[in-house]
Amino acid sequence: MEIRRDVFQAIADPTRRAILGLVALQAMTPGAIAGNFDSTRQTISKHIQILTECELLKQTQSGREMYYQFNPKKMKEIADWIEPYRKLWEGRLSAMDDLLKEMQTKKTKSKK
Repeated sequence: MEIRRDVFQAIADPTRRAILGLVALQAMTPGAIAGNFDSTRQTISKHIQILTECELLKQTQSGREMYYQFNPKKMKEIADWIEPYRKLWEGRLSAMDDLLKEMQTKKTKSKK
């Protein structure tokens, strides 16, 4: 049975985000990734497994070593999904900023 993981739950964890940041710079072995954390290798391995299941990491084998790489295509899918919401909130915050400026202008004029 294949486990389907939610990509947003995967990136909600700060350790997994840190792992993504590490492998975004270069492909790394599980041991090299684990060396950057105070957690056990087993814990980091579980995080890597979750990121791989969500397709945020790709694994390739070179000889006896397994390397994990960042999957930018999957991250782009996430960014594309988020984009309409970002634009919506950016518009709302901009409108609120305009309203606050207008209120401040009226307040300044009324004091004169």
